[in-house]
Amino acid sequence: MTTVEIQGIAKSYQPGVPVLKPFDLTIEAGELFFLLGPSGCGKSTLLRILAGLVEPDSGVIRFNGEDITRLAPEKRRAAMVFQNYALWPHLSVFENVAFGLRTAGAGKETIRREVTAALEMVQLADCAARRIPSLSGGQQQRVALARALAVNPALLLLDEPLSNLDARLRDAMRHEIRRICKERHLTALYVTHDRQEALSMADRIAVMNGGILQQCGTPEQVYNHPCNRFVAGFLGDTNFISGEAAGNGKIRSPFGELNVPACDLPDGTTIAAAIRPERIRILPPDAAGMNRIPARLTGRTFLGESCEWQFEAAGGTVDVLEFAPPERRIGDEFLLELPPDGVVLLRG
Repeated sequence: MTTVEIQGIAKSYQPGVPVLKPFDLTIEAGELFFLLGPSGCGKSTLLRILAGLVEPDSGVIRFNGEDITRLAPEKRRAAMVFQNYALWPHLSVFENVAFGLRTAGAGKETIRREVTAALEMVQLADCAARRIPSLSGGQQQRVALARALAVNPALLLLDEPLSNLDARLRDAMRHEIRRICKERHLTALYVTHDRQEALSMADRIAVMNGGILQQCGTPEQVYNHPCNRFVAGFLGDTNFISGEAAGNGKIRSPFGELNVPACDLPDGTTIAAAIRPERIRILPPDAAGMNRIPARLTGRTFLGESCEWQFEAAGGTVDVLEFAPPERRIGDEFLLELPPDGVVLLRG
Protein backbone atom coordinates (compact mmCIF):
# COMPACT_ATOMS: atom_id res chain seq x y z
CA MET A 1 0.00 0.00 0.00
CA THR A 2 1.14 3.52 -0.79
CA THR A 3 0.83 6.79 1.07
CA VAL A 4 0.71 9.77 -1.30
CA GLU A 5 1.85 13.20 -0.15
CA ILE A 6 1.09 16.26 -2.28
CA GLN A 7 2.85 19.45 -1.19
CA GLY A 8 2.40 22.80 -2.90
CA ILE A 9 1.58 21.38 -6.33
CA ALA A 10 0.62 24.13 -8.80
CA LYS A 11 0.01 24.21 -12.55
CA SER A 12 -0.77 26.82 -15.21
CA TYR A 13 -1.12 26.11 -18.91
CA GLN A 14 -1.17 29.83 -19.70
CA PRO A 15 0.81 32.53 -17.86
CA GLY A 16 -1.25 34.07 -15.10
CA VAL A 17 -4.11 31.58 -15.46
CA PRO A 18 -3.63 28.93 -12.75
CA VAL A 19 -5.38 25.60 -13.22
CA LEU A 20 -4.14 24.36 -9.85
CA LYS A 21 -3.22 26.67 -7.00
CA PRO A 22 -0.75 25.36 -4.41
CA PHE A 23 -2.21 23.14 -1.70
CA ASP A 24 -1.17 20.24 0.51
CA LEU A 25 -2.94 16.88 0.65
CA THR A 26 -2.14 13.41 2.01
CA ILE A 27 -3.84 10.25 0.73
CA GLU A 28 -3.44 7.47 3.24
CA ALA A 29 -2.30 3.96 2.30
CA GLY A 30 -5.23 1.80 1.19
CA GLU A 31 -7.58 4.76 0.94
CA LEU A 32 -10.19 5.20 -1.80
CA PHE A 33 -9.89 8.95 -2.17
CA PHE A 34 -12.09 11.14 -4.37
CA LEU A 35 -11.45 14.45 -6.09
CA LEU A 36 -14.87 16.01 -6.59
CA GLY A 37 -15.68 19.21 -8.44
CA PRO A 38 -17.12 20.80 -11.58
CA SER A 39 -15.49 20.57 -15.00
CA GLY A 40 -12.39 22.74 -15.24
CA CYS A 41 -11.69 22.83 -11.49
CA GLY A 42 -8.25 21.19 -11.84
CA LYS A 43 -9.00 17.67 -10.62
CA SER A 44 -8.04 15.86 -13.85
CA THR A 45 -4.87 17.95 -14.11
CA LEU A 46 -3.87 16.80 -10.63
CA LEU A 47 -4.57 13.19 -11.63
CA ARG A 48 -2.31 13.51 -14.66
CA ILE A 49 0.42 15.12 -12.59
CA LEU A 50 0.33 12.13 -10.24
CA ALA A 51 0.49 9.78 -13.24
CA GLY A 52 3.52 11.63 -14.62
CA LEU A 53 1.67 12.70 -17.78
CA VAL A 54 1.80 16.41 -16.87
CA GLU A 55 4.70 18.17 -15.16
CA PRO A 56 3.80 20.55 -12.31
CA ASP A 57 5.11 24.10 -12.19
CA SER A 58 6.02 23.73 -8.54
CA GLY A 59 5.58 21.44 -5.55
CA VAL A 60 6.51 17.92 -4.52
CA ILE A 61 4.83 14.50 -4.77
CA ARG A 62 5.96 11.64 -2.56
CA PHE A 63 5.01 7.95 -2.64
CA ASN A 64 5.77 6.38 0.75
CA GLY A 65 8.14 9.27 1.48
CA GLU A 66 10.04 9.00 -1.84
CA ASP A 67 10.07 12.08 -4.08
CA ILE A 68 8.69 10.98 -7.47
CA THR A 69 7.83 14.47 -8.81
CA ARG A 70 10.17 14.24 -11.82
CA LEU A 71 10.09 10.46 -12.20
CA ALA A 72 9.05 9.08 -15.60
CA PRO A 73 5.48 7.68 -15.75
CA GLU A 74 6.59 4.08 -16.24
CA LYS A 75 8.83 4.23 -13.16
CA ARG A 76 6.32 5.50 -10.61
CA ARG A 77 3.86 2.54 -10.86
CA ALA A 78 0.76 4.69 -11.11
CA ALA A 79 -1.85 3.01 -13.34
CA MET A 80 -4.69 5.02 -14.85
CA VAL A 81 -8.19 4.05 -15.96
CA PHE A 82 -9.29 6.64 -18.52
CA GLN A 83 -12.77 7.98 -19.14
CA ASN A 84 -12.81 6.58 -22.70
CA TYR A 85 -11.09 3.31 -21.59
CA ALA A 86 -8.29 3.68 -24.26
CA LEU A 87 -8.49 0.02 -25.31
CA TRP A 88 -6.97 -1.49 -28.47
CA PRO A 89 -9.89 -2.68 -30.65
CA HIS A 90 -7.72 -5.05 -32.75
CA LEU A 91 -6.40 -6.91 -29.69
CA SER A 92 -8.16 -9.52 -27.57
CA VAL A 93 -9.22 -8.83 -24.01
CA PHE A 94 -6.22 -10.84 -22.78
CA GLU A 95 -3.76 -8.83 -24.88
CA ASN A 96 -5.27 -5.53 -23.79
CA VAL A 97 -4.89 -6.45 -20.14
CA ALA A 98 -1.37 -7.76 -20.79
CA PHE A 99 -0.25 -4.57 -22.54
CA GLY A 100 1.27 -2.83 -19.52
CA LEU A 101 3.04 -5.98 -18.37
CA ARG A 102 4.56 -6.58 -21.81
CA THR A 103 5.72 -2.96 -21.96
CA ALA A 104 7.42 -3.46 -18.58
CA GLY A 105 9.20 -6.57 -19.87
CA ALA A 106 7.39 -9.14 -17.73
CA GLY A 107 7.91 -12.82 -18.53
CA LYS A 108 5.35 -15.04 -20.24
CA GLU A 109 4.35 -16.89 -17.06
CA THR A 110 4.05 -13.66 -15.05
CA ILE A 111 1.83 -12.18 -17.76
CA ARG A 112 -0.39 -15.25 -17.84
CA ARG A 113 -0.74 -15.32 -14.05
CA GLU A 114 -1.36 -11.59 -13.54
CA VAL A 115 -3.75 -11.20 -16.48
CA THR A 116 -5.77 -14.23 -15.39
CA ALA A 117 -5.97 -12.93 -11.82
CA ALA A 118 -7.01 -9.44 -12.99
CA LEU A 119 -9.73 -10.81 -15.28
CA GLU A 120 -11.05 -13.01 -12.50
CA MET A 121 -11.11 -10.00 -10.19
CA VAL A 122 -13.37 -8.09 -12.62
CA GLN A 123 -15.38 -11.23 -13.46
CA LEU A 124 -14.30 -11.42 -17.12
CA ALA A 125 -12.23 -14.61 -17.11
CA ASP A 126 -14.49 -16.18 -19.75
CA CYS A 127 -14.00 -13.21 -22.11
CA ALA A 128 -10.20 -13.39 -22.46
CA ALA A 129 -10.27 -14.37 -26.15
CA ARG A 130 -12.91 -11.87 -27.26
CA ARG A 131 -12.18 -8.65 -29.15
CA ILE A 132 -13.06 -5.27 -27.66
CA PRO A 133 -15.80 -4.28 -30.17
CA SER A 134 -17.81 -7.37 -29.16
CA LEU A 135 -18.05 -6.20 -25.53
CA SER A 136 -20.67 -4.02 -23.88
CA GLY A 137 -19.74 -0.68 -22.39
CA GLY A 138 -19.71 -2.15 -18.90
CA GLN A 139 -17.45 -5.01 -19.99
CA GLN A 140 -15.04 -2.59 -21.68
CA GLN A 141 -14.87 -0.59 -18.48
CA ARG A 142 -13.95 -3.77 -16.62
CA VAL A 143 -11.21 -4.57 -19.14
CA ALA A 144 -9.71 -1.11 -18.61
CA LEU A 145 -9.81 -1.67 -14.86
CA ALA A 146 -8.25 -5.14 -15.21
CA ARG A 147 -5.41 -3.69 -17.30
CA ALA A 148 -4.62 -1.23 -14.51
CA LEU A 149 -4.84 -3.93 -11.82
CA ALA A 150 -2.58 -6.37 -13.71
CA VAL A 151 0.53 -4.23 -13.21
CA ASN A 152 0.02 -4.24 -9.42
CA PRO A 153 0.09 -0.44 -9.19
CA ALA A 154 1.37 1.57 -6.26
CA LEU A 155 -1.42 4.04 -7.00
CA LEU A 156 -4.61 3.43 -8.99
CA LEU A 157 -5.90 6.53 -10.79
CA LEU A 158 -9.48 6.64 -12.10
CA ASP A 159 -10.57 9.52 -14.34
CA GLU A 160 -14.40 9.56 -14.40
CA PRO A 161 -14.45 5.87 -15.42
CA LEU A 162 -18.23 5.45 -15.19
CA SER A 163 -19.37 8.52 -17.13
CA ASN A 164 -20.06 6.55 -20.33
CA LEU A 165 -22.26 3.94 -18.66
CA ASP A 166 -26.01 3.96 -18.16
CA ALA A 167 -27.46 4.51 -14.69
CA ARG A 168 -27.94 0.81 -13.87
CA LEU A 169 -24.38 -0.11 -14.85
CA ARG A 170 -22.96 2.88 -12.99
CA ASP A 171 -24.63 1.72 -9.79
CA ALA A 172 -23.30 -1.82 -10.21
CA MET A 173 -19.76 -0.69 -11.04
CA ARG A 174 -19.59 1.63 -8.04
CA HIS A 175 -19.87 -1.39 -5.77
CA GLU A 176 -17.43 -3.41 -7.90
CA ILE A 177 -14.71 -0.77 -7.95
CA ARG A 178 -14.90 -0.23 -4.21
CA ARG A 179 -14.90 -4.00 -3.58
CA ILE A 180 -11.84 -4.52 -5.79
CA CYS A 181 -9.89 -1.63 -4.26
CA LYS A 182 -10.53 -2.92 -0.74
CA GLU A 183 -9.82 -6.58 -1.58
CA ARG A 184 -6.52 -5.61 -3.24
CA HIS A 185 -5.66 -3.07 -0.49
CA LEU A 186 -5.12 -0.46 -3.19
CA THR A 187 -4.49 3.22 -2.70
CA ALA A 188 -6.79 4.80 -5.29
CA LEU A 189 -7.54 8.33 -6.43
CA TYR A 190 -10.85 8.74 -8.23
CA VAL A 191 -11.84 11.89 -10.14
CA THR A 192 -15.53 12.69 -10.67
CA HIS A 193 -18.05 15.51 -10.90
CA ASP A 194 -20.82 13.12 -9.74
CA ARG A 195 -21.58 13.75 -6.08
CA GLN A 196 -23.48 10.44 -5.71
CA GLU A 197 -20.41 8.49 -6.86
CA ALA A 198 -18.24 10.32 -4.37
CA LEU A 199 -20.63 10.08 -1.42
CA SER A 200 -21.40 6.39 -1.97
CA MET A 201 -17.85 5.14 -2.64
CA ALA A 202 -15.23 7.35 -0.99
CA ASP A 203 -13.33 6.94 2.23
CA ARG A 204 -12.56 10.65 1.98
CA ILE A 205 -13.42 13.41 -0.47
CA ALA A 206 -11.54 16.55 -1.51
CA VAL A 207 -13.94 19.12 -2.99
CA MET A 208 -12.28 21.41 -5.55
CA ASN A 209 -13.32 24.59 -7.33
CA GLY A 210 -11.31 27.00 -9.44
CA GLY A 211 -8.07 25.11 -8.82
CA ILE A 212 -8.47 25.46 -5.06
CA LEU A 213 -9.03 22.72 -2.51
CA GLN A 214 -12.23 23.84 -0.77
CA GLN A 215 -12.72 21.11 1.84
CA CYS A 216 -11.48 17.62 2.63
CA GLY A 217 -13.13 15.02 4.83
CA THR A 218 -15.26 11.92 4.98
CA PRO A 219 -18.47 11.87 2.93
CA GLU A 220 -20.45 12.48 6.11
CA GLN A 221 -18.27 15.43 7.11
CA VAL A 222 -18.38 17.30 3.81
CA TYR A 223 -22.10 16.65 3.31
CA ASN A 224 -23.32 17.41 6.84
CA HIS A 225 -20.77 20.11 7.71
CA PRO A 226 -19.85 22.01 4.51
CA CYS A 227 -17.40 24.81 5.09
CA ASN A 228 -18.78 27.27 2.55
CA ARG A 229 -21.64 27.98 0.18
CA PHE A 230 -19.97 26.29 -2.81
CA VAL A 231 -19.40 22.98 -0.99
CA ALA A 232 -22.90 23.04 0.49
CA GLY A 233 -24.52 23.56 -2.91
CA PHE A 234 -22.29 21.19 -4.85
CA LEU A 235 -22.80 18.28 -2.45
CA GLY A 236 -26.60 18.44 -2.56
CA ASP A 237 -29.78 20.52 -2.47
CA THR A 238 -29.60 23.15 0.25
CA ASN A 239 -31.66 25.98 1.72
CA PHE A 240 -29.44 29.00 2.30
CA ILE A 241 -30.23 31.45 5.09
CA SER A 242 -28.82 34.96 5.45
CA GLY A 243 -28.78 36.61 8.85
CA GLU A 244 -26.69 37.98 11.67
CA ALA A 245 -25.44 36.71 15.00
CA ALA A 246 -27.78 37.37 17.92
CA GLY A 247 -25.64 35.96 20.75
CA ASN A 248 -26.24 32.92 22.96
CA GLY A 249 -26.25 30.44 20.05
CA LYS A 250 -28.86 32.31 18.04
CA ILE A 251 -29.07 34.10 14.71
CA ARG A 252 -31.54 36.68 13.42
CA SER A 253 -32.91 35.67 10.03
CA PRO A 254 -35.85 36.44 7.70
CA PHE A 255 -37.61 33.56 9.50
CA GLY A 256 -37.12 35.19 12.89
CA GLU A 257 -34.65 34.24 15.58
CA LEU A 258 -33.20 30.72 15.16
CA ASN A 259 -31.20 28.56 17.53
CA VAL A 260 -28.02 27.22 15.93
CA PRO A 261 -25.04 25.22 17.22
CA ALA A 262 -21.85 26.92 18.39
CA CYS A 263 -22.59 30.46 17.25
CA ASP A 264 -20.20 32.52 19.37
CA LEU A 265 -19.71 35.38 16.91
CA PRO A 266 -20.13 38.99 18.09
CA ASP A 267 -23.70 40.27 18.07
CA GLY A 268 -24.62 41.73 14.67
CA THR A 269 -21.99 39.80 12.66
CA THR A 270 -23.30 38.93 9.21
CA ILE A 271 -23.87 35.18 8.86
CA ALA A 272 -24.55 32.72 6.06
CA ALA A 273 -26.13 29.41 7.05
CA ALA A 274 -27.59 26.37 5.33
CA ILE A 275 -29.92 23.48 6.07
CA ARG A 276 -30.53 20.39 3.92
CA PRO A 277 -34.12 19.79 2.75
CA GLU A 278 -34.26 16.36 4.41
CA ARG A 279 -33.45 17.85 7.83
CA ILE A 280 -36.60 20.01 7.90
CA ARG A 281 -39.77 18.60 9.48
CA ILE A 282 -43.32 19.47 8.37
CA LEU A 283 -45.66 20.03 11.32
CA PRO A 284 -49.27 21.12 11.88
CA PRO A 285 -49.75 24.89 12.11
CA ASP A 286 -50.47 24.75 15.87
CA ALA A 287 -47.36 22.74 16.90
CA ALA A 288 -45.24 24.38 19.60
CA GLY A 289 -41.43 24.43 19.85
CA MET A 290 -38.27 26.24 18.81
CA ASN A 291 -37.09 27.01 15.26
CA ARG A 292 -40.57 26.62 13.81
CA ILE A 293 -41.61 28.95 11.01
CA PRO A 294 -45.04 29.48 9.38
CA ALA A 295 -45.09 28.33 5.75
CA ARG A 296 -47.57 27.75 2.94
CA LEU A 297 -47.27 24.74 0.62
CA THR A 298 -46.85 25.97 -2.98
CA GLY A 299 -45.60 22.96 -4.97
CA ARG A 300 -44.44 19.36 -4.97
CA THR A 301 -42.39 16.85 -6.95
CA PHE A 302 -43.43 13.27 -6.20
CA LEU A 303 -40.53 10.77 -6.46
CA GLY A 304 -42.21 7.58 -5.25
CA GLU A 305 -40.42 6.80 -2.01
CA SER A 306 -40.03 10.51 -1.29
CA CYS A 307 -41.46 13.89 -2.20
CA GLU A 308 -39.85 17.28 -2.71
CA TRP A 309 -42.12 19.95 -1.26
CA GLN A 310 -41.85 23.67 -2.00
CA PHE A 311 -43.01 26.12 0.66
CA GLU A 312 -43.29 29.89 0.82
CA ALA A 313 -42.04 31.36 4.09
CA ALA A 314 -41.07 34.93 5.01
CA GLY A 315 -41.25 35.94 1.36
CA GLY A 316 -38.82 33.25 0.22
CA THR A 317 -38.86 29.61 -0.85
CA VAL A 318 -38.00 26.67 1.39
CA ASP A 319 -37.47 23.19 -0.07
CA VAL A 320 -38.25 20.12 2.05
CA LEU A 321 -37.52 16.48 1.23
CA GLU A 322 -39.81 13.99 2.99
CA PHE A 323 -39.66 10.19 2.81
CA ALA A 324 -42.84 8.07 2.79
CA PRO A 325 -44.82 11.30 2.28
CA PRO A 326 -48.53 11.61 3.09
CA GLU A 327 -50.89 13.44 0.75
CA ARG A 328 -50.99 17.20 1.22
CA ARG A 329 -52.95 19.98 -0.46
CA ILE A 330 -51.25 22.85 -2.23
CA GLY A 331 -52.12 26.09 -0.44
CA ASP A 332 -52.40 24.61 3.06
CA GLU A 333 -50.56 26.22 5.98
CA PHE A 334 -47.93 24.38 8.05
CA LEU A 335 -45.05 24.92 10.43
CA LEU A 336 -41.54 23.98 9.31
CA GLU A 337 -39.13 22.88 12.04
CA LEU A 338 -35.46 23.68 11.43
CA PRO A 339 -33.62 21.57 14.05
CA PRO A 340 -30.67 23.50 15.49
CA ASP A 341 -28.20 20.71 14.78
CA GLY A 342 -29.26 20.75 11.11
CA VAL A 343 -28.38 24.43 10.62
CA VAL A 344 -24.77 24.80 9.45
CA LEU A 345 -22.93 28.11 9.62
CA LEU A 346 -20.84 28.80 6.49
CA ARG A 347 -17.61 30.70 5.97
CA GLY A 348 -18.73 32.29 2.73
